[in-house]
Amino acid sequence: MSLEQKFIDTLRELDGRAGNQRMREALGWQEATYDRVKSKLIEAGKIVPGRGRGGSVALVGSPAVSPAKASGAAKVAKATARPKATKGKTVKTKPNSAPAAALRRGGPVRKSDLYASLWASCDTLRGGMDASQYKDYVLTLLFVKYVSDKYAGKRYAPVKVPEGANFADMVALKGKSDIGDRLNKQVIGPLFNANRLPEPPDFNDAGKLGSGKELVQRLTDLIGIFQNPALDFSKNRADGDDLLGDAYEYLMRHFATESGKSKGQFYTPAEVSRVIAQVIGIRDARTTSDTTAYDPTCGSSSLLLKVADEAQAKITLFGQEKDVATAVLARMNVILHDFATAEIVQGNTLANPKFLDGGKLRRFDYVVANPPFSDKRWSTGLDPENDPYGRFDGFGIPPAKQGDYAYLLHILASMKSSGAGACILPHGVLFRGNAEAVIRGNLVRRGLIKGIIGLPANLFYGTGIPACILVLDKREAAGRRGIFMIDASAGFQKDGAKNRLRERDIHRIVDAFRAGRDVPGYARMVPLAEIEKNDFNLNLPRYIDSRPREDLQDIAAHLLGGVPQPDVDALADYWNACPGLREALFQPLRPGYLQLAPDLPQIRSAIQRHASFVAHSGKLSKHFEAWRQQHVPLLKALEPGFQPRELIHTLGESLLAHYRGQPLTDAYAVYQHLLDYWNQAMQDDAWSISAEGWKAEPYRVVEEKKNKDGEVIRVIDKGWACDLVPKALVVGRFFAAEQAALDAMDAELDALDAQVAELEEEHGGDEGAFAEFDKVNAKAVRERLEEIDGDDDADGERAVLQRWQELDRERAALRKQRREADAALDAAALAKYAELGEADIQALVVDDKWLAQLQRAIDAETVRSGQQLTARVRELAERYAAPLPELAADVEVLQAKVDGHLKRMGFSWV
Repeated sequence: MSLEQKFIDTLRELDGRAGNQRMREALGWQEATYDRVKSKLIEAGKIVPGRGRGGSVALVGSPAVSPAKASGAAKVAKATARPKATKGKTVKTKPNSAPAAALRRGGPVRKSDLYASLWASCDTLRGGMDASQYKDYVLTLLFVKYVSDKYAGKRYAPVKVPEGANFADMVALKGKSDIGDRLNKQVIGPLFNANRLPEPPDFNDAGKLGSGKELVQRLTDLIGIFQNPALDFSKNRADGDDLLGDAYEYLMRHFATESGKSKGQFYTPAEVSRVIAQVIGIRDARTTSDTTAYDPTCGSSSLLLKVADEAQAKITLFGQEKDVATAVLARMNVILHDFATAEIVQGNTLANPKFLDGGKLRRFDYVVANPPFSDKRWSTGLDPENDPYGRFDGFGIPPAKQGDYAYLLHILASMKSSGAGACILPHGVLFRGNAEAVIRGNLVRRGLIKGIIGLPANLFYGTGIPACILVLDKREAAGRRGIFMIDASAGFQKDGAKNRLRERDIHRIVDAFRAGRDVPGYARMVPLAEIEKNDFNLNLPRYIDSRPREDLQDIAAHLLGGVPQPDVDALADYWNACPGLREALFQPLRPGYLQLAPDLPQIRSAIQRHASFVAHSGKLSKHFEAWRQQHVPLLKALEPGFQPRELIHTLGESLLAHYRGQPLTDAYAVYQHLLDYWNQAMQDDAWSISAEGWKAEPYRVVEEKKNKDGEVIRVIDKGWACDLVPKALVVGRFFAAEQAALDAMDAELDALDAQVAELEEEHGGDEGAFAEFDKVNAKAVRERLEEIDGDDDADGERAVLQRWQELDRERAALRKQRREADAALDAAALAKYAELGEADIQALVVDDKWLAQLQRAIDAETVRSGQQLTARVRELAERYAAPLPELAADVEVLQAKVDGHLKRMGFSWV
């Protein structure tokens, strides 16, 4: 096993993330070896470094790794870095060009480049203001840059870019003493006015951006980040591209995370929005431009846009948002998503709804919302008893201090008679009493609630309480005789301080809802009669028992020993998949109880080496190979212009279907592996192929060192890289022997490092040869040898130091040899790219990169199933290993020993 693979495997065993000290101890390596392997893996994009005392590392794709960090680690260096004084900026050039050549090759914007640049722009503002404030500046710059690249100078464009008000005019203001004022008046103000955007943020605000030179430098740096040629949106992707939308959502999620509890109202987690968009049925509907979708509390419009994304045709969007600054975000967001004609208005929806027809509420085909939870001021400016729009008629008036049902009833009143919708509300709406119980009963009786989806706690940025989705549907309300309920509260992953739905969780919810089939412990259709018996209390635990199976203790087994047979029977999935494995692990002891056949330390090997488990693993490998062979032709036939989003949908659905019903395999977990890899790297590859075809063009990575005035004073060549076909793939396929030789040198270096460390440890005590050394290095050892030259009493110390010198010289020579071999391999690999044909590139990308990575991830599922069985068998064996009589006898023996010791010491128990 290579050192790199050992590093990866060890990190995976530590749940994908660990401190550097812990990793070194787990590996048993010296610091030099550890740092060398870690650097190689960071370069290869397989791990990312983290912060904290002593630093840390994490696998790319682990829950703790953000998209920006993961994408940045996939390169030798980021496309941009923090634009502060004397800091470096990493840029790209052609491999054989001078360092000062073009910054990046042409082509579409890559998501990784965009994320890195956007987050770098945040660094120029972070510290001066809260994230809820600096988001306005970053997103405004993103908006100006995008519309300038896409629409400036174009007639009949959906977005108007006035003369003198585009991004180039911003660049012309860099370094000007009055840059903030001129940005407001000459660029941003006219651009916002031309597109009916609300008030923009003030780019001349000394309280937020500083004053004098500080403001000038900060705005100059901020504009400079968006000048990166990698962010040329004029080459943006074709139809179906949501690059800017994804980037916007990425920033909004991070801003919401940093803004704290009170500032999360401007963003609905994209995963929850996707669930809503899919369960309201718009995907299967025959939509046109006349189809309407409305969000009465639209925030940044992310939920509304997810609904539009599910529709087959481009529908018409409407939204209202109370907060002025958030309404600006919403308007910019719909433009960035290519919905420039969407109507986004500012105002209080309950007190002053803006979408009216003849004095009545306008009706829409689809209505969705994530209103403020339990709004205590919902009735401000409104007389609920005399609501001019009749929203509460026939249902009841919500409590004065609890506005959840007020928003829900507004949604229902805004839906057409054939309309559908959904609303995110706190769990309390399902069971709270009094006025809310009356409203809930009326809603159920009328059949307006089609489904209820219980979500995990701590998903939302404004609160940690659990929420639910109420799915509304007027189309079949009269004949509805029940409510389909899903308890999805257990399906999530930790993401920092919050929880987050995974792709598998989203798919499972949507699959269950669309199928409408009962899933024990997860989903069921609850008849109206059962709801009525519960007084219209809709609390999900009343209808779905999602509690994990209780692990019962067996008293007889504790008294007499043996593993209870029911506990072994509960592992039937393993015994059915691996015939004979049960008998190899357990033998009869007495009726109803079994004993472990192998010794405790041998459980793992007994499972993994058993013929049926080996055969099961082989079947799963062949199962993947069958899927692989089916899809290789599809992947290698990709041509410029294909839609990557359609590709991942096709791959995901086929992989999920292929693994459904496979023993000891969670099909949704397999699906998750594909989507994780897609988000990490594969989608950037797919978009690159869609735009440019199968091209593998290396580029040099250079770092610019700047002075405090932003002038480049030094350019450092950091080597070369290739995004689509990384160097490791070319080396693995064409230079395996050379790489094996390097690995052998690494192993030899590790052995030398170990010998040196052992020598230093053995002779590092008070009387040892290294006792007086502040730091052991070649210079210190040489100087000490000179001091004791001719001293006959220092023969032992001299021998130790000379041995250290020999090892160090051997190590230095080997390091030089390795550097030369590595340089030769690097040059050979770079030269190889010019020889690659399209078939070579397809094989490298499809076979060696995409499918190889996916297979490794899926193979890990088989390993995991074996680990789970091992853990459970060991747990049962250890639980009942020592019966009570045996423990009592041990206690008697120990007690006798203690009494004897006490007696000899002159003490006794009273």
